[in-house]
Amino acid sequence: MQSRPKRRSSRSLRLWIQKSSSRRRRLRHGDSVGIKVEEWRERESIIANERNKFGVKRDGILVVLATQEVEANTPKKLDAGALFVLKSEGSWLHCGYHLTTSIVAPALLSLPYALSLLGWFPGVICLIVSAMVTFYSYNLLSLVLEHHAHLGQRQLRFRDMARDILGPRWGRYFVGPIQFGLCYGAVIACILLGGQSLKYIFLLSSSRPETMKLYQFVIIFGVLMLVLAQIPSFHSLRHINLVSLVLCLAYSACATAGSIYIGNSMNAPKKDYSLNGSKQNRVFGSFNAISIIATTYGNGIIPEIQATIAPPVKGKMFKGLCVCYAVVLSTFFSVSISGYWAFGNQAKGTILLNFLVDEKPLLPTWILLMTNVFTFLQVSAVSVVYLQPTNEVLERKFVNAEINQFSVRNVVPRLVYRSLSVMIATTVAAMFPFFGDINALIGAFGCIPLDFILPMVLYNVVFKPSKYSFLFWGNTIIALIFSALGVLGAISSIRQIILDANTFSLFANV
Repeated sequence: MQSRPKRRSSRSLRLWIQKSSSRRRRLRHGDSVGIKVEEWRERESIIANERNKFGVKRDGILVVLATQEVEANTPKKLDAGALFVLKSEGSWLHCGYHLTTSIVAPALLSLPYALSLLGWFPGVICLIVSAMVTFYSYNLLSLVLEHHAHLGQRQLRFRDMARDILGPRWGRYFVGPIQFGLCYGAVIACILLGGQSLKYIFLLSSSRPETMKLYQFVIIFGVLMLVLAQIPSFHSLRHINLVSLVLCLAYSACATAGSIYIGNSMNAPKKDYSLNGSKQNRVFGSFNAISIIATTYGNGIIPEIQATIAPPVKGKMFKGLCVCYAVVLSTFFSVSISGYWAFGNQAKGTILLNFLVDEKPLLPTWILLMTNVFTFLQVSAVSVVYLQPTNEVLERKFVNAEINQFSVRNVVPRLVYRSLSVMIATTVAAMFPFFGDINALIGAFGCIPLDFILPMVLYNVVFKPSKYSFLFWGNTIIALIFSALGVLGAISSIRQIILDANTFSLFANV
């Protein structure tokens, strides 16, 4: 005899219907915020049923906890800085352009000098390790940002990450000031480098090179920056940064070809790869070289670049980093190895200085002229990229997010405060043309914490890998090693500033 199916009681049937409808609602509201809202409603019904058991006080506590949980996962209203400067409208390819411009800058022309302070084997090892660690750390930052975006809490700024993950004081008093100092210091250094490139162009093309001083070229470059600084948003730079990518490949190819040409010519300098100076100087020089390499690979604005990507962001940053590091590997290694091979321990602060001996070019003048023109154009794009965090802060303070971005109310303060920030940077660059020494110190205090240490810490705090796993200890060891290197690099940079202090003079024509 066939058994009859068991009939549900009326109470169990009602519960089954409620669970089914809840599942359907959750499928309709697939995002995490929608799920949290449905859970909150279920908790409200539970509270209502248990009112007589627990009383009003217990009821109120549960309601408050549920409300706080929903509010924590609800996207916050964007301020003017995030809304106007960090527009999320780009693709992964645009992200690759921004990353390339922020990392592959004319600072790479100082890599042969860094190798001259380390030697062949340690120098090449430092280049390889720095490339691997930064690619890895930038991916970790991207994963943390994607994780929060998936939860409905997309973070658009580095200080937002530190505030939400480590606490408000980390964002306000540590990450925010370090990032601002790093980016604004990079703007000052770029303006100085742009002025130096203009000066070299003038020296190569003029019959009376002594008629103009370096600070005048710095001011000319600052005027150009006044115009470029008014570009409204980070996303608006995508086409400029594509041109920048081509330009960095161009001047890197010119520098590599020039080094190889001079190294094989009759006027080639004697190749000596020994380390100069006393043992103490060599030790401090090696730490200074590590700071130079870390600064060259440094970025400091990964969250701001990822903020320009249109949602969904998953996987797009990795593609952008692959584009960037294809350029990084082809430029950094070719320039550094060819320059050190050609000039050995005589490599100067920038390899372009080795192409002139007693103001006489070792290369055809047109090659030097073309290289400096490419450098001048690309450094202007780099300057605008590193102005974006400053622009974002100013926009947040002085612009109204409730009205149109291009209204008179918003355009006037934008024009005034962006122009003022560029004028201050130009004045500092003209007054202190030895800013390269100070920038090495900024790199030690800025690039190493933001690019080599914090990504490991943030990943471990957010994803909580097992303390017995290789991932946890790998991240911890990288953070500890680079913390020590950052301190030693800062000490070395301060020592170098003290040694060079006697040669410093305001508005020097160097």
